Amino acid sequence: MCFFWGTTYLGIRMALESFSPVMLVCIRYTISGVLMLGGALLMGAHLPRGRELWQTAGYGVVTLGIGNGCLAFAELWIPSGLAALFVTTSPFWLVGTEALAPGGEPLHAPTIRGMLVGSIGVALLVGPAALRGTSGTLGGFLLLQLGCAGWAIGSIAQRRQTSRAHPFVSGAVQQLATGLVYTVPALLHPQPVHWTPRGAGALAYLVMFGSIVGYSAYVFALDRLPVSVASIYTYINPGVAVALGWLFYREPFGVREAIAMAIIFAGVAIVKRVSVAVRKLGAAGPVESGPDSLESTRPNL
Repeated sequence: MCFFWGTTYLGIRMALESFSPVMLVCIRYTISGVLMLGGALLMGAHLPRGRELWQTAGYGVVTLGIGNGCLAFAELWIPSGLAALFVTTSPFWLVGTEALAPGGEPLHAPTIRGMLVGSIGVALLVGPAALRGTSGTLGGFLLLQLGCAGWAIGSIAQRRQTSRAHPFVSGAVQQLATGLVYTVPALLHPQPVHWTPRGAGALAYLVMFGSIVGYSAYVFALDRLPVSVASIYTYINPGVAVALGWLFYREPFGVREAIAMAIIFAGVAIVKRVSVAVRKLGAAGPVESGPDSLESTRPNL
């Protein structure tokens, strides 16, 4: 899970050489959703129906459609490794959204301090580009924050939903729904597809290892391991993405980026540690609420 989800940033960049962002999201999630639902049917798994089906599909469109859709568009403007670093701010969006939700866990002073620490790292990444007037970096950052917000809202809504379906099945429904929704803009504004072995291979990799294998590993880990262990991928994914981006595209990564990454990770660690401490003290709020558990609901498909 830690490795494959880190490689998806490079996979998206390679796939964008052949597909537009809309077409990529459409094809990728339609295929993975169909394959996963087909596997669930063969295994006789319970499929959501009625209101549960519509809610699961809707949450998937918000989570994946906005979250990974924004990521695909952002990688037209910024390197894949930088995109991975910007996405590490997602736990901040999760705790903020949870705090605003009815009955959610309120923000505590140490949590806010951790978010401020992470913001310093983000400013170190975005600030120089903003001062130089580099619109691509700033635009990519803002777009990814929109994606993180969508993923936070969809993740929290899905987590609060009462469902009889296995998480693997719910994820399949979410992926297929996202692919079908993206079919509409893909047909209304068709973009040329440049089929190349490299682009087709990247698409196949994203479908198989990014969506099916990666998500299955996530479900298995979450079922067998504590949430704090299962969510450790948020620290490993950016390192994998940065390394692969440099190896294949020579994406720049210097001292400033390394320092900024360390500061962001420190902010995330503070937020996670405070969340665990609050739950141990029996603070008011839903069981397993907070950034540690919510963060683990974000499959980087």
